[in-house]
Amino acid sequence: MEEQLNAKNDVLRDHYDSSSDIDDMADDFEDACDFQSPANMDLSRAMNEAQLAIDYFFNNKFAEARAIMQPWVSTSMYHAAGEAVFAFLSATLTFDREIVTEASAKLKHCMMLCNTHRKRKTFSENITTLVKKPNYEMYTDIELHAELCYAEVLLLRAILTFMEDEELMSFVKGSLKIKQCYSGYKECSTILKERKWNDDVSKRHFESGVRMGIGSFNLMISLLPGRIIRLLEFVGFSGVKDLGLSELVAGSNCEGGLRKVLCVMTLLGYHLIICYVVSDQPGDLKLCDEILKEQLQLYPCGVWFLFFKGRLEFMKGNLEKAVISYKQSWRSQDVWPQFHHVVFWELLWVECVSLEWREALLYCDYLLESSKWSRTIYSYQKAAIMCMIWDQLSPTEKVTCTSLMNDAPVHKQRIAGKSLPMEKFVIRRCKRYADQGNRLLLPAIEMMYLWNMFRVFSCNFSVGDKVLRVVENAESDVVCGTEEQALLLLIKGSVLRHLGAHFQALECLEAVIGIKKQIKDDLHLIPYAIVEIGLLFNAMGNKTKAIAALEDAKKNYSGYALESRLHFRIHTALTNLKSDQ
Repeated sequence: MEEQLNAKNDVLRDHYDSSSDIDDMADDFEDACDFQSPANMDLSRAMNEAQLAIDYFFNNKFAEARAIMQPWVSTSMYHAAGEAVFAFLSATLTFDREIVTEASAKLKHCMMLCNTHRKRKTFSENITTLVKKPNYEMYTDIELHAELCYAEVLLLRAILTFMEDEELMSFVKGSLKIKQCYSGYKECSTILKERKWNDDVSKRHFESGVRMGIGSFNLMISLLPGRIIRLLEFVGFSGVKDLGLSELVAGSNCEGGLRKVLCVMTLLGYHLIICYVVSDQPGDLKLCDEILKEQLQLYPCGVWFLFFKGRLEFMKGNLEKAVISYKQSWRSQDVWPQFHHVVFWELLWVECVSLEWREALLYCDYLLESSKWSRTIYSYQKAAIMCMIWDQLSPTEKVTCTSLMNDAPVHKQRIAGKSLPMEKFVIRRCKRYADQGNRLLLPAIEMMYLWNMFRVFSCNFSVGDKVLRVVENAESDVVCGTEEQALLLLIKGSVLRHLGAHFQALECLEAVIGIKKQIKDDLHLIPYAIVEIGLLFNAMGNKTKAIAALEDAKKNYSGYALESRLHFRIHTALTNLKSDQ
């Protein structure tokens, strides 16, 4: 397998090195432009250079992309925005305080630069806009693009505000920035519809940005639980999933638009990650396949698209193909080692789903050694996998497992002022491990369930059947208390549901409800089982019972572990069910 991977990577690298399309584009561009003074950087040239930087960036030529941006960051808003986006990506991948501060400064500089180009309104004009729409025909192209760039950078600045400080005031400031950003996008949408455009190229770049912003906002807000949506609607936000998706698709079809690739990335992220983490609704894999074929022709070694190719194969149940694409993504660049950690996380789960526990441990080691995201979760994850092969462990490995369980709670952290719910959950599991004499029941499979990895079983029955056998062996081999019995029944019921054994699944899940009065600690098992029943009824075609079960879990249970995670699933399931009625 390794030889095949290395050979494939060599082929890709040879293609990448010999492909001169982008270099030729750069040469032609340099011949056409005069680089003598900042005064020569007009809007058209700035957008052309931004497109060139995007092409470099998505072909992993990060240094070349930044080299285009840096000479003009003090005078050109598009160059400043590009440089700020690079810094923002580094900040979100590392969570390093210094890098976050640097990114924040660059975003702030870009906002100031955009402000110098935005339409200046007199006091009387501001009063007039309260009762009358502005005359957008009076705006120059650079003033219009300044509005769009300002909205984009403001959104990134708001996200960094949450990361910079854990105080309540940071959340207030961040929320106000997002509100202002949303209003900016809405105005840009109005401009796109009402203005008569003389420059089709300028309009195309503007349109791709508007569709990306409006689409992303609608999609993100539509995913939030109902009570939060009602609050957001009260202060002027709205979120319609179908509108969000249609805007993003339109943006992805906006040929030559600067933000086309951002629309593409958002669609891939939604259909391949969000749909499979926070909902039970499958993503549009056919659309993702079409997108990736096009993007990998343009960027054959692009780390992002190779990663999404791996994710697509994973969600299709093609585990070997997923491993190949993930490893190609990993080896395609070394400028951002933090992105390697994202790939290792995915490879960890592919190996877990395949029950290849020793292989999964290798990726746990990589993450523990290098990643700064959550040492608590990584420590527990490794220990949980070791518990799955306890009888195969050496005495030294058993000591290591116990040490990891003891070590995990020490590294509990707070991000944006909040403890991570999954960290709190695994800390309770570490305590149970100690209380039960260094023993846990199927902890790695439980984590697979909580991260919604059972979805793969619907596409690959053979791996689902193997997991089912592990669960059934545990039923017969282990003397279980009530909590563990309920956990086994929940896991078994969920596996059976994904394998299409509906009546057997229902029997297991109803058994969890039957012993709910005896469950004292793992109270989350009850609403999770009820949601599984609701999803099962939906699969069986009984939408009325499905909605009733989901509403029951939503309204009658609270205060349990991982509640928000379940509420996201309930919300998306109810939204889909009610839209079909």
